[in-house]
Amino acid sequence: MLAGRTPGVSLDEIGHRQAADIGARIAGLPIAVIMTSPLERCRQTARAIAAAHPGTPPTKVDARLTECAYGEWSGQELKRLAKQPLWRVVQQYPSGATFPGGESLRDMQARGVAAVRDADAAVAAEHGDAALWVAVTHGDLIKSVLADALGMHLDSFQRIVVDPGSVSVITYTPLRPFVVRLNEHGSLSDLAPPRRRRRPRSGDAAVGGDTGV
Repeated sequence: MLAGRTPGVSLDEIGHRQAADIGARIAGLPIAVIMTSPLERCRQTARAIAAAHPGTPPTKVDARLTECAYGEWSGQELKRLAKQPLWRVVQQYPSGATFPGGESLRDMQARGVAAVRDADAAVAAEHGDAALWVAVTHGDLIKSVLADALGMHLDSFQRIVVDPGSVSVITYTPLRPFVVRLNEHGSLSDLAPPRRRRRPRSGDAAVGGDTGV
């Protein structure tokens, strides 16, 4: 079923376990702030992450991180929606898809990217360029933000897989974003910033592979 923005949709038992697992994996990282969609399932996940973190970072809601407005599609079974002509547009030409009574995928991407970039700039200004923060949001929005960071057209964003309970990581620099993790379910301990003086994040990519020297 396509939950969308349907009220009263909370985490089930599996979702609570996934949220607790994310919290445990992030607990060792110095998180400055947690940004979340206003929908309950994301707020529950954000609370689990904050509760697992020794510093209990502040949690802020940004309405721009909310689920795509699927309009009349919300609450319907996916197997029925898959028979609609719009389904093929969503799959093959998402930049041309607007949900009946809802929003377009272009608009969803625009607000999501703006929310993430604004939050990253604010965190960097307050806590330094190496500061880490968390955005708790929804699958299609995450895929669209990753597509932007990868320099992909929105029409290719369906090629990206984002599982429930996964973590994807983007580093923004003055020149370009870098996708550091994609659909990650393993350890995140190596994301901790180095203990050294603050310096601007480089926009240069490694040439010939990173030797670590």
